[in-house]
Amino acid sequence: MVTRKRLRSILTTLGLYVTAALLIGYFGMNAFSGNHGLKAQEDIDRQIAALSAELDRLKLEEAHWQRRVALLKSDKLDPDMLDENARELLDYTDPNELTLMLVWHPVAPAADGQALNASQPSTK
Repeated sequence: MVTRKRLRSILTTLGLYVTAALLIGYFGMNAFSGNHGLKAQEDIDRQIAALSAELDRLKLEEAHWQRRVALLKSDKLDPDMLDENARELLDYTDPNELTLMLVWHPVAPAADGQALNASQPSTK
């Protein structure tokens, strides 16, 4: 009888320790890899850094466009900017201007893997 009480006492204590260890392990794993755990916090921090960098880039781009739009407003109209935009949109050049016509030659890959210029004959 005494041995059974002792065995029951040992098994009860062991069961409580195992249950406590399993609960601590469960909550520890959720604290690390859960939806709001340490790993999720690192992912959120990386996203915050990437989005902050993109926000800074977009703010610079917005400032650039704000300056360009301000130059085109009627109270501060810049003649050079107006001339540049009109020439670009209308594809217009003055008769006294020098215009360079560039011819584009695409580069084709050769049979041996090296690229040859289409305007130059092969030396082989």
